[in-house]
Amino acid sequence: MAKQKDIVATPWEPYARAGARIVRVRTDELFSHAADVLDTEDIERVHDMRVASRRLRAVLEIFAACFPKAEYSSVLRDVKRLADALGERRDPDVHIAAMETFAAGQPVANRPGIERLTEDLRSRQARGNEILAAELERVGERDLRGRLLALSDAADAALGDEPVEEPPVLDAAADAEADGADAASAPGGAVDAVVVAAAELADAAPPDGSDGRAAP
Repeated sequence: MAKQKDIVATPWEPYARAGARIVRVRTDELFSHAADVLDTEDIERVHDMRVASRRLRAVLEIFAACFPKAEYSSVLRDVKRLADALGERRDPDVHIAAMETFAAGQPVANRPGIERLTEDLRSRQARGNEILAAELERVGERDLRGRLLALSDAADAALGDEPVEEPPVLDAAADAEADGADAASAPGGAVDAVVVAAAELADAAPPDGSDGRAAP
């Protein structure tokens, strides 16, 4: 399975800007798997594209509030249609592969029946390929990729062009290390601090050496 691209976001990035950026990345991933996706000899192609379609749908739904409502609804509907068409091809792919693995461990006498089931699955696969081919053609005609990118552009445009200033990242470990270095470099350093504390405790002790508690 193709690995999704890691996307870094910070708490200070505007929600809509992050959404626009992430949708662009997931859109590019989806369409990068379109080449030869109808090839039934390499079933991982359709699998990768189906997974990418589900990732794209998820981010669209997460960032729904960032996009123009009418355009968003139309784009999301088309992404769902594409995902469904990919599923029509993917499901028989999985079943055929499982049946072939199963058949390899069966006695010869059982194989004619298994082959009959496999042929039925291949018919489903072919039908799924027809459905997917029609949907891919529709995706091209409706310029789904361009509409997805336009959706992201609209979210960016609503924010204006002002750059986002991020506060400095606080590094607690580095600060603690610096504080320790400052203390060590001061006159006497940490040893003097211990000596002073011990002297204060000695001054507070009772002069007779008792623990200061009254006798019963």
